[in-house]
Amino acid sequence: MKYLHPKIVFKYSRIYDEIWKGGLIIRMVKNYPSTKQILNYIKKIEKLWQKEEKRVLRELASVTCLEWRSEFIYCYIVGRSRPFSDPLTIPVYEKHLDYFIDVLIHELIHNLFIQNSKEMQKIRRYFNQKYKKESQRTKIHIPIHAIHSYIYLKFYNEKRLKRNIDLSKQDYRKSWMIVQKEGYKNIINEFIKRI
Repeated sequence: MKYLHPKIVFKYSRIYDEIWKGGLIIRMVKNYPSTKQILNYIKKIEKLWQKEEKRVLRELASVTCLEWRSEFIYCYIVGRSRPFSDPLTIPVYEKHLDYFIDVLIHELIHNLFIQNSKEMQKIRRYFNQKYKKESQRTKIHIPIHAIHSYIYLKFYNEKRLKRNIDLSKQDYRKSWMIVQKEGYKNIINEFIKRI
């Protein structure tokens, strides 16, 4: 089934959060947010995301020529982790609430690709061939960052895009640099040709 856009449902799972809290890397992190802090954070981001949800999700489908195939996407919020798209999991970002939105959009682009895995086969082959000297992580993120650049410049601003680039490390930064050099519109056009 196809949807105009899914509904993002923010969830807290104490069991899931405890797994992250108990992880080896997490044990080294001071001030792991409490359950109460995470639940309060979810209330804040829900309000913020409500303003963005429809326009961002519709635009992602439109610019990629892909379709949302899920009615709901559950987004798990945990105290600390690396964000990832399946299951959609994002940690608490205390400093900037809008950065949470930026990370969510990034992961939702991944999620849209996952939902359209058949359509993505030809696209993956193209990017793997064109950027064969780059790491797998860089290759994967070139179309992600091109689409994200489009969203940043359509709905937000260049300063916010620059902040994301500045916060990126290694393979992610390399893919941003490729997008900057080749132009996000050119990369999106090559993406769409292969749908």
